[in-house]
Amino acid sequence: MTTPDHNATELRAARDRFISQWGVISAAWGINRTMAQIHALLLVSTTPLATDEIMEALQISRGNVNTNLRELVGWGLLRVVLQKGERREFFEAEKDVWKIFCTIARERQRREIDPALAVLRDCAERTAKLKGTEAEEFHETMSKLGDFVSQAAGAMDKVARSERSKIMPLIFRMLK
Repeated sequence: MTTPDHNATELRAARDRFISQWGVISAAWGINRTMAQIHALLLVSTTPLATDEIMEALQISRGNVNTNLRELVGWGLLRVVLQKGERREFFEAEKDVWKIFCTIARERQRREIDPALAVLRDCAERTAKLKGTEAEEFHETMSKLGDFVSQAAGAMDKVARSERSKIMPLIFRMLK
């Protein structure tokens, strides 16, 4: 039989592990570790948290918390919550996993994929009329990469904009 103390200890350990790991894998999503840890903390919190509570839980500075909170609110992953009788702002995370995925996908496209695609297109355009084997191969490579990134970005955009995609569950089932 488990005791309330054992449950609390196990829950705290599991939450800490999740928050830590969410920070580690965040680099693959284009999010810094501290930002991801703040997001993870708020994702598993049952109530909105104030800046001081986040600082204490993660042992990070006020400036670091404030900077990352602004960024997370800007991404649309967190909301500011005002509580009656409180001067402080509280923050809560979007808890719908699909919305989180779509938000991150849209932000990554805007911040990473769109600029990369612009460079590929520019390089292809600049070399379109150049002569010589090397120039022609470079142009072809840039064109093919640009086409692929454009098609992949288009597919990702359709998925991310759907919010409740009917496509993704089908794809997940096919991959099983």
